[in-house]
Amino acid sequence: MGKTSSAFLPVGSWVTLLLSLTVITMIIALFIRRAKFLHSFRNVPSPSALPIIGNAYQLNCGLEDFFKKLVEWSKEFGDIYMLWLGPRPMVFLYRVEGVQTLLSSSIHIDKSLEYLYMKPWLGKGLVTNGGESWHFRRKLVTPTFHSGLLLDYLKSTIRESNIMVACLANELDNDGFDIVPYAKRAALDLICETTMGYHMNAQTKLNNDYVHAVEKMTAITQMRFTNIWISIDAIFNLTNLGKEHERSLKVIHNFVDKIITERKKQWKIARDGNFNEANKKRPAFLDLLLEVSQDGAVLNDTDIRDEVNTFMFAGHDTVATSLSWFFYALGLHPEYQIRILEEYDQLVGSEEITLEALNKLSWLDACVKEVWRMYPVVPLLARQIYQPIKIMDHDIPVGSTILINTFLLHRDPRHFPEPEVFKPERFLPENPKPPTFAYIPFSAGSRNCIGWKFATMEVKVAILSVLKAYHIQSLETPDQLRMSSSIVLTNANGLRLKISRRK
Repeated sequence: MGKTSSAFLPVGSWVTLLLSLTVITMIIALFIRRAKFLHSFRNVPSPSALPIIGNAYQLNCGLEDFFKKLVEWSKEFGDIYMLWLGPRPMVFLYRVEGVQTLLSSSIHIDKSLEYLYMKPWLGKGLVTNGGESWHFRRKLVTPTFHSGLLLDYLKSTIRESNIMVACLANELDNDGFDIVPYAKRAALDLICETTMGYHMNAQTKLNNDYVHAVEKMTAITQMRFTNIWISIDAIFNLTNLGKEHERSLKVIHNFVDKIITERKKQWKIARDGNFNEANKKRPAFLDLLLEVSQDGAVLNDTDIRDEVNTFMFAGHDTVATSLSWFFYALGLHPEYQIRILEEYDQLVGSEEITLEALNKLSWLDACVKEVWRMYPVVPLLARQIYQPIKIMDHDIPVGSTILINTFLLHRDPRHFPEPEVFKPERFLPENPKPPTFAYIPFSAGSRNCIGWKFATMEVKVAILSVLKAYHIQSLETPDQLRMSSSIVLTNANGLRLKISRRK
């Protein structure tokens, strides 16, 4: 019998050898790629991290402790530092030199991966969208925020602010109360009317399924931003939080879908020329979206719902947070309450508030800006890096996440001397303005807040309305605050005030 030559391997053995070499080559390539990735961060300081999970064990804490750690690490590591969230690098910026490079870019406009947690709620709205789709939506929606819109909604803002004043009267005989719920309900009523043309009456009817659903969705989303253990959808969906998320999401979508359907019917009647003049209402943001949608050709009903939900979410939480911190700050510094009111009496008097009058009130404007400096509504802005970028002499590679800490940015003593001191004078017209990217209460660059003028008007009108009625006193000093860094800047125990009628 012939013998098989040892010079030749069986076909199966050759296949096994080739597959093994391919796998080994791929592993080596991935190892080299990862090594280069890690090498990019060699000069970026970081707290000690563990293999695989990185700094996740240090971030497995409450939002209050998370905020404290961000401040402590900035003091320890200087102008820039990073954390490892598992295998993902999170680079933190809080100096204008790095912030300007990122926010002035027309390329790096995509929000971080954490914003995916908001996709079930906000879909492809302006907050969560990215790339060409975001550019298209932004260009489409921007014309709806014309100057006439502020004039249209000024009366609504005045009315809801007066309701807030009336509701606060219930606290006159109390030793103290939390202003945050009042601010949230007022902001929600206002944004609901201006966005959807619907009267929510959250300030007077406290038990509302939609209001509760929005509050629950916001709280759950905030938790997922900082808790790595519920960041994976497959795990999150099995938890009680995941089930509560689904219930709240259903309430929100059903409510908004119903209003869109009703508003769309009215809009079509108006376009047919059969609309009763006596029933015509001031156009809501939803009506403006229906106009640009071209009856579904440009925006379908889901697209419209995404934008409505986005403005409901962004518009009510940010305004409520602004108002809460403003009343807290003025409660610590009552002398500025007097300056605002004296200027108002001198320039406006008993006349109804107008946009022109608001623009004349320098002390009101300066106080609002100083509150946004010390207590920025959104303490963290995050961008996902899909193309390499050089930040403060550091080459940040693709796959990184960069976060801007606006709380620390606004307290840079180079641009804001005595940064811990409440000094609205720094924003008076006669004083020099800070560098553009050193002060970003509404972000900056191409992805700045599209509704910042509207939000500013809302805040100023509400402040004037409350100050004219009440003297405000804050019951906690700054060293007693327990601030949390989440979607918005909050205090763990709310913001407790005491009010008395102004004589």
